[in-house]
Formats: sequence, C-alpha cells, structure tokens
Amino acid sequence: MSADNPFFTPWTAEFGFPPFDRIQPEHFPAALDRGMEEGLAEFDAIATSAEAPTFANTIEAMEAAGRLLNRVCSVFFNLNSSHTNEHLEAIARDYSPKLAQYNARISLNPALFERVADLYARREDLGLESDQMRLLERSHLGFVRSGAALEPDAKVRMAEISERLATLTTLFGQHVQADEQAWQLVLEEADLDGLPGYVREAAAQAASERGLEGRYVITLLRSSVEPFLTFSTRRDLREKAHRAWTSRGANAGETDNRDLIREIVALRTEQARLLGYPTYADYKLDDTMAKQPTAVMNLLNQVWEPARAQAIAERGLIQAEAEQAGFDGAIEAWDWRFYAERVRKARYDLDDGEIKPYFLLDNMVRAAFDTATRLFGITFVERTDLPLYHPDARLYEVRDKETGRHVGLFIQDNFARASKRSGAWMSSYRDSESYEEEVTPIIVNNSNFAKSRPSLLTFNDAETLFHEFGHALHGLLSRARYPSQSGTSVRRDFVEFPSQVYEHWLSAPETLRAYAVHHETGEPIPEELLGRLLEARKFGQGFDTVAYTGSALMDMEIHSQANPDNLDPEAFERDVLDRLGMPKEVGLMHRLPHFKHLFSGGYAAGYYSYMWSEVLDADGFDAFKEAGDLFDPRLAARLKDIYEAGDTRDPMELYVAFRGREPQTDALLRNRGLPVG
Repeated sequence: MSADNPFFTPWTAEFGFPPFDRIQPEHFPAALDRGMEEGLAEFDAIATSAEAPTFANTIEAMEAAGRLLNRVCSVFFNLNSSHTNEHLEAIARDYSPKLAQYNARISLNPALFERVADLYARREDLGLESDQMRLLERSHLGFVRSGAALEPDAKVRMAEISERLATLTTLFGQHVQADEQAWQLVLEEADLDGLPGYVREAAAQAASERGLEGRYVITLLRSSVEPFLTFSTRRDLREKAHRAWTSRGANAGETDNRDLIREIVALRTEQARLLGYPTYADYKLDDTMAKQPTAVMNLLNQVWEPARAQAIAERGLIQAEAEQAGFDGAIEAWDWRFYAERVRKARYDLDDGEIKPYFLLDNMVRAAFDTATRLFGITFVERTDLPLYHPDARLYEVRDKETGRHVGLFIQDNFARASKRSGAWMSSYRDSESYEEEVTPIIVNNSNFAKSRPSLLTFNDAETLFHEFGHALHGLLSRARYPSQSGTSVRRDFVEFPSQVYEHWLSAPETLRAYAVHHETGEPIPEELLGRLLEARKFGQGFDTVAYTGSALMDMEIHSQANPDNLDPEAFERDVLDRLGMPKEVGLMHRLPHFKHLFSGGYAAGYYSYMWSEVLDADGFDAFKEAGDLFDPRLAARLKDIYEAGDTRDPMELYVAFRGREPQTDALLRNRGLPVG
C-alpha cells in the first residue's frame, strides 16, 4: 500500500495540484500516521539541536517542519467537508484526538519553547525584518496561549483537554450533518402551492438525487428550507419544516448535541483558567482586535436595541398583512418569512421570482471574477485538464493581468449535495509562501446553492458567492513570506473584513447593470426593477440584525460563564433570550445545538467578528463612494495591500493605512437602516 499511496510520492501535476483521481479514503490513515511521525521527529530535532537558537534554525525551521502532515490534512479535511462519506467520517473521529495530541506534543514541548523564549527575549537584537519580528512575537504568544509556560501537571491537563475537545467538536459537526441528511419533506404536486418555478425545480432535483423521481423534496439546507418557508402557502408544512430546521442537534438519540455542548463549554472554561483567565471569552478575546468582552458587548448592545425596535415594527407590518390575508391569531416563526415576502412585494412590488431570472449563477461568477480584475489586476482562466474530486467543482488558474504571472489556483464548488456539509466557506489546499521557494496557493470556495437548470440565485445567494470569493482573494493574493502568516491567518475579528467589503461591489449599480441579465432574453435588469431591488434590501433588516446579533450575544454569554459545569444548553438559551427580549417570531440565526461556528468551527467567543468586521467594511467601502469611483485605482491598490499582507502587520495598522483613519460605526448603522447617533 505504501508504494501506491499518493501522499508518499511527489505530486507531478502542474502547480503541485493534488492527484484527486488517485487519492482514496484508505490512503489517509497511513499518511496521517507517517505525517505525525515525521513531524514530531522534525520538531524534536529543532528542540534538541546543539546549536544556539537563531531565527533560522528555530522559527524558520518550525515553518518548514511537518510538511507531509500539512499536505495530508489539507486534503483530508477539505474532502471531509466538501465530499465526505462514512469512511472519511470514521477517520475524522479516529484521528481528530490523535492530531490534537500531536499538536500538544509540539506546543507543550519545553525544550522547543525554551528556544523560542530565548529568541523572544533577545528579539530587539536579532536584526529581524518587520514580518520576521511579528512571526517571532506571534509564535511566542502561540506557545504561551497553548500552555507552554505552565507547570508540568497543568501541561498534562491542557493536552488532555485539547484531545477531548477535538473528539467532541468533530462529533458535534457530524451530528448536525447527520440530522440534515436524515430529514426530508417529501411533497406531491398538490403540496407545491405558492412555490415559484425555481424552488420547484430545485425540489425536483433533490428528489431525483434521493431516488424519488416525480416527487419533490425539501431538505434542511438553508438554500432549500428558506425559500420553502418564504413561499409555501401550506402553513402546516411550513411549521413542520421550521421545527425540523431549528431542532437540528437537539433530537433525542445518537445525534443529540446538548450533552456535547455542556462538556465543550466546561472544558474551554477549565482551559482558560489554567492560563489565568476567568472565562473562555476573556482568554479568546485577549488575542483579537477587540481585546476584551466589554468591547464586544458594547458593539453588540449598540446595535441590539435599535435592531430589536425595528424588528418589532416589522412584526407589526407583517401581522397586519397576515390579518388582511385572513389569518386569525398571532404569527409564529414559520409565518414570518411568508408574510414578510408579501409585505415586501406589496411595498416594493418585488419578489424573488421576479429577481432570480436575472441572477444566473455563471453570470454572478463572472461578475465576481471581473470585479477582481478591475480592482486587483488578476484574471481567471478555467482549467479542465486537472482531475477534481467531484464533477460539480470547477478549477481556474489565476494570473496577473499585466505580466501573465501565475498567481494561484482557485476551485469553486457551488452546489448542495448530501456529501457536503451545509453552509458556505473558503479553505485552502495549499497556502502561499516564498521564504524557501515560491509556492503559489490553491484555494477553494464551497457553497450550497440549489442545483437546477438553469442555476439561478437569489440576491442573498449572490451576496454569499461574493463574500466567500472575498475570502478566496485573501488567500490568492497573499504575498506573505511565511506560511503561518499567509492569507486568512489573521486575527479572528479581522478575517471577515476582506470578504465582507467585497460584497459591496455586487450591489453596485454598475455591477448589476452589467451582469444581472435575464437568463432567457439576455436583457439587462430594468432600471426600475433595479431601483426597487436596492430599495427593498432595507426591508427586513430588523429581522436579520436581531437574528445575527442574538446569536453573537448568545455566543458571548455562554463563553463568559465562570461555572458552566451543570449547564443546561436549552434552559440557558431560553434564559438569555428572555433577558434580551428576543421576539419569539424571529429567534436566533443559529440555535446552540446546531451552532457549528461555535462548537465545531473556530468562532467560539468570536461570532461577533462578522459585525466587528462590518464596521470596517461599511466604513471602508464608504471611502470608494467618497472618491466618486468604486474602482478608484489608488484606493484599490491600498485595499490590495490588506489582501496581500496576511498576518505580517497589525490589522488596525493595515486598515488605517488604507482608510486614513480608524473606522467609524456610522456607515454600518446606515447600511442596516438603523438610527445613527
């Protein structure tokens, strides 16, 4: 098997592209084992070197160590998210704690930390360049925050916690995905009242994929269930779908996440205390732009009350619409989207069925690419000569427009399928670097758009595409010398700025006039419809802001618990929502039992970062509006500096260099239709 394992031979495809046609699940265990064995040997060699520590033989050597494991993990975890199966899931459950143990053996290695600490103490005398100084300082901080400076017994406990958390967070994500895959709402022709053609087509496609030809299926993917809740006239079915959607991870049985939450939060709190912090939120935020929970809460509370007031006002309009339509009683959560769509249509004479024909997926992809060409001078050329892991994925070579220089490879995987986890995300198969040799990045975007013919998007879908592509550009454009500083390896509450600011170019009238063309006639979106579309975006901001901000506050509340050992997640959730005065018809964007950002992702005590970054992106895009040119070359060049910098500079320093001052919140409040000042 070793001779046939593609991870044990050089990858000879152009640009070092992974040989997806040769990689099989059975290759991963041996590759992971060898990768960990080689990595530990390489790090041990650094730690036990007889040479006095230098930046080259310690910090740069650590950057070069563990190459095989990094390559194996990048492929494994990407495939396990994008195109998993029971074999990959079993490997993930088996190896997640092993990988956590591997990382702990490195981060808690006393001899390795001693060398890093020695360099850190002498850092001003080493003659380092600015990116090297930052790498040294961040490396030292990483060791300290991992527990390297603790007493031996505490180090052992830190390693045990990390290993257990790796198991729990892996299970959490798999449980949510299992609930999403297991549930389906099978519909007959008579059950489709109110559903636009594109929703019916997507439901027919989902049914066909499940062997239910001639019928229709609604799934728990957001791209399927949200349109159903918006348009279906069948209130009984809307309630059924909504209850299933909001109870993911909270169903009794093997996929119930409530006990996992309790243990995860307790272990994180213990981890924080070992490091001298009263709560996990204090620990997590100490290494962010926000620095302290009070700064986060101040921002969220500044938005919460006006957003809640607006949501309550929206509820009044929606309740009145329901009563006018003959509905008797108070609306429920499964009614909001349905009647909100009717209000939106009545107020703006607009519905998604009218908009979607102008938002062909291929056109929106081209809009995202062409925007990057105008802003950053790069082009995208599709490649069909390299094998991919799934027929839905498409590969593009990214080149410098002026010189033709190869910049990187970009994989775009847009459609929902049972083997893909829900949501939308950016990741990498390889990060850029240049300190040993020039290595170009291989970046991937995943979305879960409903597959249909033609593939039409809602405006929100198109916004998601631009958002994730902004993350992709952060990885593709990176010019950082060292891989651990490359691309999106920045502070958690800065990482969303490059993605969120990029969204603004979608809603620019010049973008919509050029790319929002009717998929049948080729006619551009009418100016009058364009005006209504942009105006209608302001409606529903109360709902959206409350749903997001409530989730961010919930994150901060649960990770600010000093004694969470007896935590009851559902009772805790109800208590927080009652204290906030959350309108029950709105609810959270993510309930705790399926909040993967927190319990199987990297956003614990960090979900606020979307809004923190929104302060930056709204204020930053205002600079282009103030210049009178959304593609102003000087501003675009300064913005590109941010995408290229990675973690080589302080994020606020980067922002001020771009904007000329620190950010202000006014633009965010205006964009969300909330009162300013």
